Amino acid sequence: MEKKAKIIATLGPAIHSNTKLKQLVNLGVDAFRINFSHNTQGINKIVSKIRKIEKSTNKKLALIADLQGVKLRVGKVKGDNQKLKYNQKFTFDTNKNIGDRSRINFPYPKILNKLKKGNKILIDDGKFTFVVTDKKGFAVTTVCKSQNCYIKSNKSIHIPNFDIAFNKLTFKDKKDIKTAIKLGCNWIALSYLQNEKLILETRKLIKKDMGIISKIENKHALKNIVKIIKATDSIMIARGDLAIDIGHSEVPKVQLSLIKKCSQFSKSVIVATQMLESMIENNTATRAEINDIATAIFQGADTVMLSAEAAIGKFPTQAVSTMTQTILSTEKYKRQHIEDFKNSIISNKDPVKSILLSVKDIAYNTNVKAIIVFSNSGKSAKLVSAMRPAAKIVTISPNINVSRQVSLLWGVQSINSRDASGWKDMMSISKEIIKKLKFIKKNDFVIITAGLPFGKAGMTNMVRLYKVGT
Repeated sequence: MEKKAKIIATLGPAIHSNTKLKQLVNLGVDAFRINFSHNTQGINKIVSKIRKIEKSTNKKLALIADLQGVKLRVGKVKGDNQKLKYNQKFTFDTNKNIGDRSRINFPYPKILNKLKKGNKILIDDGKFTFVVTDKKGFAVTTVCKSQNCYIKSNKSIHIPNFDIAFNKLTFKDKKDIKTAIKLGCNWIALSYLQNEKLILETRKLIKKDMGIISKIENKHALKNIVKIIKATDSIMIARGDLAIDIGHSEVPKVQLSLIKKCSQFSKSVIVATQMLESMIENNTATRAEINDIATAIFQGADTVMLSAEAAIGKFPTQAVSTMTQTILSTEKYKRQHIEDFKNSIISNKDPVKSILLSVKDIAYNTNVKAIIVFSNSGKSAKLVSAMRPAAKIVTISPNINVSRQVSLLWGVQSINSRDASGWKDMMSISKEIIKKLKFIKKNDFVIITAGLPFGKAGMTNMVRLYKVGT
């Protein structure tokens, strides 16, 4: 049985070899993430390997360009690592000289100027806490409030309950978008957005056959979540930075709420961060990690993601295998208790969505083995995927980039094929593909959806129930 939920693996030195990449694809990886916050030198060679594997496995693979966004970072310290004592004084300033055990460069004078006594500065993804005690010019004195604190070069900065407006793409992000287009990436992931403005700006810079993933990482994004969901193509629940901003104990309920909202608006959702964190160093997962993956699948996530576990972990293949097995086990239970997991979708009087909602009801018939979706733009594929039909979803697009993009969606088997020239040609293409799909037998039923006239994106208006062999 094939899994319905998809897996993203982050590219990194642990999986750059052709052997490792192919192993991961065979074990269940559906997409690869390029983290533009790190060094991407030589990434074109890795992408070339992925495209060759795509061809040899006949499995469409999505590429995600994850932009750095405005992530605050401290400067450098001697030896790239300095140990601090609990309750010791430590200074953050605009001095560009290399730091030491007493101070470090904080290269954001506007933010430094707004800091007040009592503000907290969190370093290294929230691991270490400093409390502001004094301020003079462009320097703040703090007290270290963490045991076993190590200040390392270029680590992240978070300032809880501190409003900083980021509504424009950085110069680096714009440059990286151009690189992503050249690499043939199918998705752009936006970091630290606070509202829909970054999405709208990005939409003007990318190709029409590229999708946008909006990473939800802060309180501002949560306040504007409906506008963000409507403007974007997919949501990523980036639980690391989100936990730092809203508190770890708030993340579970926010995760569930976001998955429900995305389901209502027919948008896909990715759950990310520390899903199998222990497998960076160990070849088995903890029971809590297995439960975390299963919970995301039970809640209705389209996709789960591996970060450091794949990029720099010691056991990337075991991590993917663990994730796949957990998904399969969870989905088996969901099929057996389907009434408990049916989702609700808002049609908002959208006639296309209403037509496709009828497809879902027909597809619950056990004799219906597949839904074949002709989708030029990928919109129909996204809507059918969001409806979580029992039957397998097979999408057909003449655009290879759309085929790759929708391969990231729940339950979708993506096929790149010529566009139909008319009704008879559509049936001819469908029958050719059905012959190649081993799970469909004679006298099985298949639902075929398409838009008339052919070749016009976003016009799905036809549903046919076809009995194979007639």
